[in-house]
Amino acid sequence: MSEDSLRLVTVERTTTGRFTATNARGGTVAFGTGDGTEFTPVELLLAAIGGCTAADVDVSTSRHTEPTAFTVTVSGHKVGDEDGNRMTDLAVSFHVTFPEGTAGDRARAILPRAVAVSHDRLCTVSRTIEAGTPVTVSAEDTPAGDTSTGHTSTGDV
Repeated sequence: MSEDSLRLVTVERTTTGRFTATNARGGTVAFGTGDGTEFTPVELLLAAIGGCTAADVDVSTSRHTEPTAFTVTVSGHKVGDEDGNRMTDLAVSFHVTFPEGTAGDRARAILPRAVAVSHDRLCTVSRTIEAGTPVTVSAEDTPAGDTSTGHTSTGDV
């Protein structure tokens, strides 16, 4: 893997149940545990799936014409059972309208293929979920005022 392949987001607790994620370019997203209007982590996951595939499809279709409407809805069920918490029945639905005319006809014609190619090959987020990529976790307990590395615990989730 190259340095160009690395993606990094830092999540910082801002107050009880509220966090801010910051990317390497300085962009931020506030989120929480669901008692306010912020997105929850699960909703961010759904937004990531929708945003990733929307970007792929937009690149392909907007080469022909600008859509007059472009909405992606992502849904799923949050369940908990003997296997733990997870999402099931994830579904992505595109609602796209193109203008009348030859360019709109071309965009309409490629829309189903653009959606399929995004799902099958391009969308990193949904491809990662479908592949079942393992997540490695670690934790450090650093005493207040101590900048050295504390105790570390790791495991696979």
